Amino acid sequence: VRLESRARFNPNMIQGWFVAINQVINNISVLAIFLTGAAVLREREHGNIEHLLVMPLQPYELMFAKIWANGIVVILASMASILLVVQFAIGVPVQGSIPLFMFGLAIYLFSVTALGIMLATLVRSMPQFGLLAFPVFIVMSLLSGGQTPLESMLELLQGIMQFVPSTHFVSFSQAVLFRDADPSMVWPDLLKMLLIGLAYTIYTLTRFRKMLAAVQ
Repeated sequence: VRLESRARFNPNMIQGWFVAINQVINNISVLAIFLTGAAVLREREHGNIEHLLVMPLQPYELMFAKIWANGIVVILASMASILLVVQFAIGVPVQGSIPLFMFGLAIYLFSVTALGIMLATLVRSMPQFGLLAFPVFIVMSLLSGGQTPLESMLELLQGIMQFVPSTHFVSFSQAVLFRDADPSMVWPDLLKMLLIGLAYTIYTLTRFRKMLAAVQ
């Protein structure tokens, strides 16, 4: 018996095609974490957060304003990267639906931006935030399935990474952009990202309330 492997996507095994998509996925995570975390910390360092506290706004309104403001920036940057760089400049034939990918990206940003704000509530300065956020991003990048297949890792590690939203976003993105998956195929990943995002948001909101109370 002779085993023959055939690649349906990227049949010529051009490494740049695979790397380009995964770099977009990684950059989405790092931008979302650092933009939202920096937005909270810079306002805290410059004293602007005290001006926000005198306004008739609830803590959840302040937090969600940072989530969606920075999330929109990441979505626009991602669209430009895929259309102008990945497809036009590099020439990667994206197979799937870009609107479906953007929909999943919006759900993913709901959780990963909350993670950035949560990390910002644990520290008091940008250098401390960088030292904390970089290891978190590196773990997410290396163990989410984008760099190394998740199936090749220890079963315990696979179970732990199921609680990290980037694991499901990598699976969703590769299914949509590589294999032209439709919503009926990727809804489990979308649901998992949404549930993890809700858990992250609830915990982050409690941390954010405590940070605002300390400032007052």
